[in-house]
Amino acid sequence: MKSKFYNLKLFAIGLILTTVATASLTSIYAHDLVIPKNENESYGYSDSPKQPWSEFRVHDPSRPIPKKLNPTPPTYFQEAPSDAIVLFDGSNLDAWQPTKWNLVDGTIECTSGVFATKEKFGAFQLHLEWLSPANFEGDWGNQGNNGVCLLGAYEIQVFDSFKINNYPDGACGSVYGQTPPLVNACTPAGNWQTYDIFFTPAKYDGDKLLESPRVTILQNGIMVQNNQEIYGATSHFKGPGPIVLSGHGCPVRFRNIWIRSFD
Repeated sequence: MKSKFYNLKLFAIGLILTTVATASLTSIYAHDLVIPKNENESYGYSDSPKQPWSEFRVHDPSRPIPKKLNPTPPTYFQEAPSDAIVLFDGSNLDAWQPTKWNLVDGTIECTSGVFATKEKFGAFQLHLEWLSPANFEGDWGNQGNNGVCLLGAYEIQVFDSFKINNYPDGACGSVYGQTPPLVNACTPAGNWQTYDIFFTPAKYDGDKLLESPRVTILQNGIMVQNNQEIYGATSHFKGPGPIVLSGHGCPVRFRNIWIRSFD
């Protein structure tokens, strides 16, 4: 069994894993999928390329599954601070590039293609809220599937990890293809959930890398990434970049998106 959306992820992974050949990355999806036998196992691949910075393979099913916390679904609609740039308040899509996504009841609903800001950002605090559809009839790998791409490159996964044990480095709250979340802070599909993402881009002295990019993430108010290093090909992203939401065909909805730029 293979999920039809995988090829859409190759670009993001290829940008990140510099020491693994692109041909090897592509070959991940030519291998057999490991299907979990029970709730203590996850989907994944046992013969994919090894991550240069860890003891695990990309999408390794032997990686520990993040502990599920079962938090209370957030009920607030957080107001943007006075110094924030409001990217989406339910009224229009003026801050975004032309898209096929739908404006539905004050939310933006994913259809196909990506959803990218017109403005570019470097260091920032980003707040957004999303809702994975309940009872979605797509395959296992597309349940609530979306992502928040920082600089248009480094993907923070959106996924229904309350229901599905995806490979841990692709679980909700992961730095996709790299680092699983510290815990599973998901609530059931059909509830609004929140991300607060704090991002610092790479720092350079000319072409010399001084510091890798780092990210801290709160999901539903719970820390799931703590000043986590983002590995790999940062040299292609020295400048600012857009905020990009991924489109994989699952009708995930978003609302209340704002950003505080620290450039």
